Amino acid sequence: MSNQLKGNQTSAAGAIDVKEYIYKVLAYWKLFLVTIVIGLIVAKFMNGYMKEVYSLDTVISVKEENNPLFSTGTNIAFNWGGSSDELETVKVILKSRSHNEIVVKRLNFYINYLQEGRFRNEDKYGYTPFVVNLKTSKPQLYNKLISVELTGEDTFKISFDFNESGRNSLINYDTNSIINLPSKELNFSKEYHIKDTINTPFLHFSIKQISPFKVGEKYFIQFASFDGTVAGNRGLNVSSITNAASMLRLSKQGGNKKRIEDYLNATVKVLDSVKKVQKIEYAVKTQAYIDTLFNAEEKKLRKLEKDLGDYRETNNIFDLSSQGTEIFGEAINLEKEKQELLNYNDYLVNLGSYINSNNKYNRDNLVPASLAIEDPKIAGLISNLVTKSSFRESLRNMVKDNHPDVIQLSREIQIIKNNLIENISSLQRVNNNRLRKVNSNLSIYKSKKKKLPKKEQGLISFQRDYELSEANYNYLKQKRYEAGTAIAANVSDVKIIDTAKDLGQGPNYPLPSFNYLVAIMLGTVFPLFYIIIRELLDNKIHTAEEIQNNYTIPVLGVVGKNTGKNNLAVFERPKSSVSESFRALRSNIQFLFKDAKEDEAKTLILTSSVSGEGKTMISINMATVFALSGKKTVLLGLDLRKPRIYDDFDLPNDVGVVNYLIKQKTLKEVISKTKIPNLDLILSGPIPPNPSELLLNNAADEMIKQLKKEYDYIIIDTPPVGIVSDALELFKYSDAVIYVVRQNYTEKGMMRMIDDKYRNKEVSNISYVLNDFSIKSKYGYGYGYGYGYGYGKYSYGYHDNEEGKGFFSKLLGYFKPKK
Repeated sequence: MSNQLKGNQTSAAGAIDVKEYIYKVLAYWKLFLVTIVIGLIVAKFMNGYMKEVYSLDTVISVKEENNPLFSTGTNIAFNWGGSSDELETVKVILKSRSHNEIVVKRLNFYINYLQEGRFRNEDKYGYTPFVVNLKTSKPQLYNKLISVELTGEDTFKISFDFNESGRNSLINYDTNSIINLPSKELNFSKEYHIKDTINTPFLHFSIKQISPFKVGEKYFIQFASFDGTVAGNRGLNVSSITNAASMLRLSKQGGNKKRIEDYLNATVKVLDSVKKVQKIEYAVKTQAYIDTLFNAEEKKLRKLEKDLGDYRETNNIFDLSSQGTEIFGEAINLEKEKQELLNYNDYLVNLGSYINSNNKYNRDNLVPASLAIEDPKIAGLISNLVTKSSFRESLRNMVKDNHPDVIQLSREIQIIKNNLIENISSLQRVNNNRLRKVNSNLSIYKSKKKKLPKKEQGLISFQRDYELSEANYNYLKQKRYEAGTAIAANVSDVKIIDTAKDLGQGPNYPLPSFNYLVAIMLGTVFPLFYIIIRELLDNKIHTAEEIQNNYTIPVLGVVGKNTGKNNLAVFERPKSSVSESFRALRSNIQFLFKDAKEDEAKTLILTSSVSGEGKTMISINMATVFALSGKKTVLLGLDLRKPRIYDDFDLPNDVGVVNYLIKQKTLKEVISKTKIPNLDLILSGPIPPNPSELLLNNAADEMIKQLKKEYDYIIIDTPPVGIVSDALELFKYSDAVIYVVRQNYTEKGMMRMIDDKYRNKEVSNISYVLNDFSIKSKYGYGYGYGYGYGYGKYSYGYHDNEEGKGFFSKLLGYFKPKK
């Protein structure tokens, strides 16, 4: 029944004891403290060492805007209607190399302003009391730190070191080229006034003071690579704003907020100016085209005016008759209509030819128009064609032509082209039908005109040509005015909603509070991992609970750590907690002697798994505690292979039980008296070559019988059962067996063999004693178990508090001369 109960306890122990693990983790509080402090120190260092990264942004609106004074039909700059994919185009422009080259040149961003910091040279752009006015047409010393030391209120000193090789690179920013300049000097140093211009073979610039100089301050300037600066500033983040289809957010990161602010605002201004130029480019083309037609029509009109006057004077006819006026009025309207149809057809032919011969379409490269598209379907198709073509070109800047989106757009563009060509052809057929009707009506009026007098017919012809030219002249003049007005009143498509501005924003990186939090987390996690790994790899016995939960043999008691100079703990320090633990063991062991007769001697055998577990120390002190209680006790050393008892009693190991077993000595001759009252000692004697055979002969049986007659208690120190089988053979003499287990030393698997024998009832009256137990251990709950550890840490006033000694007290005790 008891074995079954033990089995249930063992299986229950398989569950994780959360409370026990919490105590184990808390026992490592010093490790947690150290790792957290180290983590916080590292975090503080990294917060100071890592370069701060800031982020600013600006918000713009990109939406095609027309001047409200002009309608779509009259405003020649925007008469195509609709909009190309402005947002996608702007995104591509903002990240393009050409756009960023303009911004870098405008801001002179290739000039670095630096100041020596704690860990690195810090970027001081926008925070220096001066700026550099560079002559970009002249070469400058390339990529060299040039010291600018402020020596007075209006003076400064320029100094730097030349390359030791004598070859120094110079950069010309106008041509973006680098040349080499030999130098014989090793360094350069010269003081200048702020009004001076620095003109040397390797430097061409002047310093402009923008705030008072602080004497002694030192800065560095550096003329960096133009291409490298452009490449470094192309990483602009451009994103659309949710629920705002026409708005973009431009953001940029860097270590200098002033530099970020200037770059964002400048890139928007450059974008605005470029978009304005692009927007009126079509109007400029149209104006130039109209100007050509207008000038030709003006010359033609003047010539017709002169010819009409000459005809009137020569033929002395100045006015038409009433019939001629009627015929002229009807004819001139038809002639104007015919001219409009002819012009429209010509434009449709040119538009169709252009669409068939090109593969890229946008508003800027469409053929100039002096007419508004009357058919809304064609205008819509043209707008759709421009939009999809622009989007495809912007997409091609990011992906290859074989990308599925590009292929799909190309198919859609081809469909629009086919529809547009079909609609143009249809419109041409309609116009041709109207033209035939107009020509038919004109033929009627021509026949009527032949009935008039010859002179009047000639006057009608001159007046018709003049009226048609004048109408065309006025039309071109109106379109010329519209184109000029569109250019002058151009409205920007880019509107700034929020400019980039330094409002005291903190850095995005590093984040001190976040880094400290991470340091605390890592300082907690790393020790936890260490504890878990150590637990997984640990196979030592640490607590009495582990023995109880995993083995069937009961625990008799716990013995604390012996801090004395020898193993005579009970005799030399009777008030110590270790001595009290042996007294508790003396009381508990009586339950193991329940089968022994009260008037007979009791035999106690002590063994362990391996050497070093404190078996001999337990044997000596158990014998001592019995002897001090008034019982006649003998300590028998039967660990013949590795005897140790003699050393603690300051006796030679020349004569012992071996001499008795081989019949060299009598039993009385091998018994030694000790300084402990009632305690005799039989040493093991010389190490024999055949210890097992000696212990199994009849002499050993006879010896035990004689000792039982003379002593109350026989304490036998035997070899470890995990190494040799001698101890198991000696169990036949025992009334009780103590199996010694040492904390943090004995491995868990070592006790399996003796535990199996106990379950199989091959061994009885055996108990474990946990030796070298420390309350300060990182295992268990930290109390004394009550098995023989006395009063544990609550023993103040009753026991010697040897474990309470400080480090220096122990150190002094170590060097104290031994008696």
